[in-house]
Amino acid sequence: MKIKTCLFDMGNVLLYFSHDRMCRNAVAVSGASEVQVRDVLLTSGLQWQLERGEISEREFHEGFERQLEVTVDFDALKHAVGDIFQLNHSIVPLLAELKQLGIRLVLLSNTSVTHLQFIQNNFDVLNSFDALTTSFQAGVLKPEASIYEDALSKADCEPNECFYTDDIEEYVIAARNFGINAEVYSVTSKTRTALQSLGVTVSS
Repeated sequence: MKIKTCLFDMGNVLLYFSHDRMCRNAVAVSGASEVQVRDVLLTSGLQWQLERGEISEREFHEGFERQLEVTVDFDALKHAVGDIFQLNHSIVPLLAELKQLGIRLVLLSNTSVTHLQFIQNNFDVLNSFDALTTSFQAGVLKPEASIYEDALSKADCEPNECFYTDDIEEYVIAARNFGINAEVYSVTSKTRTALQSLGVTVSS
């Protein structure tokens, strides 16, 4: 068995993110209270509808305005919701090493069109990837089976020739159920060790 494809989660693996920051940003552009904004974005599930691809960015904007009874500029809200990321600098050299080894890189992420576009416009980290599987495009969220099936269809190899890392253990376990070699992400040095144990010749 040789690892041919590495699957990476995005949030808190490639980039760190903060829902608290998202809520504070949305407060700043809407004038609503943080409690109200958090209830609409997270508790009511508006953000998860966007991540599942059930609603468009326009419908997200309309839902935000309707539930809070406010008027917010579309682009201002989009930027407020998107500007929540910080690059995990430690992962960048690892991605470069994997590419040099000829290993295929596939994203497997619960994310929205807003977040994906913000990252693509402001960071280079996804430029190394050969394919993207995102929840809003697949229409399902991890740990639902069909999102893993979508990622495997883009892996161009067998499940046991894949490695996957995610910061959420439940999603790692779901990947293992498909026969994927998967480990919980905490720090990049541990990911390097996990890859080395599978015969991938990355540095320590």
